[in-house]
Amino acid sequence: MDYPKHYCGVFGVFGHPNAAELTYYGLYALQHRGQESAGIVASDGRQFRKHVGMGLVPQVFDGEILHGLIGRMAVGHTRYSTTGSSHLRNAQPLTVDCARGQIAIAHNGNLTNASQLREELEARGSIFQTTVDSEIILHLMAQPHYNGNGNHLVHTLRRIEGAYSLVLMTDKELIGVRDPHGFRPLCIGRIDDAWVLSSETCALDLIHAKFVRDVEPGEVVIITEEGLTSIQAFPEHQRRAFCIFEYVYFARPDSSIANRNVYKVRVEMGRELAREYPVDADVVVPVPDSGNCAALGYSLESGIPYEMAFVRNHYVGRSFLQPSQLIRDFNVRVKLNLISELVKDKRVVVVDDSIVRGTTCKARVNNLKEAGAKEVHVLVSCPPHMNPCVYGIDFPDRSKLMAANYSIEEIRKYLNADSLYYLSQDGMVKATGLPRNSFCMACYDGNYPVPYDPCVDKHIIERRNSRITSLTEALAKERAQIKLL
Repeated sequence: MDYPKHYCGVFGVFGHPNAAELTYYGLYALQHRGQESAGIVASDGRQFRKHVGMGLVPQVFDGEILHGLIGRMAVGHTRYSTTGSSHLRNAQPLTVDCARGQIAIAHNGNLTNASQLREELEARGSIFQTTVDSEIILHLMAQPHYNGNGNHLVHTLRRIEGAYSLVLMTDKELIGVRDPHGFRPLCIGRIDDAWVLSSETCALDLIHAKFVRDVEPGEVVIITEEGLTSIQAFPEHQRRAFCIFEYVYFARPDSSIANRNVYKVRVEMGRELAREYPVDADVVVPVPDSGNCAALGYSLESGIPYEMAFVRNHYVGRSFLQPSQLIRDFNVRVKLNLISELVKDKRVVVVDDSIVRGTTCKARVNNLKEAGAKEVHVLVSCPPHMNPCVYGIDFPDRSKLMAANYSIEEIRKYLNADSLYYLSQDGMVKATGLPRNSFCMACYDGNYPVPYDPCVDKHIIERRNSRITSLTEALAKERAQIKLL
């Protein structure tokens, strides 16, 4: 994995006769946020109907399945696993039937105190069916001492830590929640008289819903037949820490976050890159699709012509065939093919949004030089990734992050590039037009807004694994004794 992956996208509809169908289209628009599994839970106010599956949204659902998801409320989720392994049992939305009634939850983000909470709940008798953080939230909401308390959700939110944008559904209401730091996006829309909650505005556009506003950090929005009400679960001031990598890479360019269009922000990052690192070159080439906007910005600012020299194959999927011995660099070349005539005998600036491990970027540079490029200059529209993300993006640990282990010059030599430049942290922030203290930039600067202790997590996980091993050994011993009898 040379590019980072996101945890998921969430979507919800309240008060529409075709709620499940609208949710399907919403998830379709959010497919870029997770391609591993998808699910929808619909409700007619009496019964939850659920369908989840592994694969892309159109692979999981068809017309017959959607027709069976009856109700005027629905919540949906598309997932890639960062915590919790890749199994159907971990596909969301998760549902539970407890003393408070039926609850469905879709979660975008990562809890930093998940291991401690899970250990505590298991010690009190809770039985977990999955390995995802979201189930912890359901168990906390179902705790007996919260029953009958109108603020049971607020109590739960004040116990969990980390990043979470949630869409929850009960028998009578749809609820949207953002953590007090606002790590992950969540917005509100309207379509006719119905309400919509979505990770990104691009999903609202697809279903012709009107954008209303973003859910504020720490806010709980409750949608019922009476309309929308808002609760601030964290009245005390919290540092805002929206993930800046949403602007750099994850969000679709046709989405807007905090009143900033993602496309325009990325173009401005490219302009900042050109101001910081002007290169004498003949052509600017993006790495599709994530580098397109920044490369355009670099071209506009520098005056160097822009060429789409790499052509992306949009029909690449998972394959059971591994032809590495038959076709050299198959996994790289099958995704992007180079138009050699556009780069031959030219000095090329190739723009990408990030370099994580560097293997794919190295193959691109070699591809350009094999095609006859005289020089290849690699420019990256964000700073070097120095630290892992613990808030819901699948950045590997430091040992696998190239920039955390090698100097810029060492990376340049590894890539076989003539030069290598990264956008500065100040330049990246400036391109957004927002203050630096409104962002989480932990993967760049190591400043984690919500502290976490990986040693505690490791200790708890090891202790749990030790219990499982002991139980397995005891069962094996018991079976052996039974056979002797």
